[in-house]
Amino acid sequence: MGSEILRRRLVVHGRVQGVFFRDSVRERAHSHGVSGWVRNREDGTVEAVLEGCHEAVETLLRFCLEGPPRAQVRRVEVSEEPPEGLTEFAVR
Repeated sequence: MGSEILRRRLVVHGRVQGVFFRDSVRERAHSHGVSGWVRNREDGTVEAVLEGCHEAVETLLRFCLEGPPRAQVRRVEVSEEPPEGLTEFAVR
């Protein structure tokens, strides 16, 4: 299970813009070998796609449930998607 590649799409609600949320996710994605992207949405949420091994994606997902120190995460919507074979992580 640990080497299986999976993909999760997250929508993070709360005070998550202007608090270094995207950059914090990017740093952790790089350190855990997770590919994908993260972006601010016009409605004030942050959306992210995380693709990698189960353990690494779950670690990053747990971080998104809390966010960086100045964030106030109210809830996170998580959906599973088929992996696309992404190889990099970007802030959009």
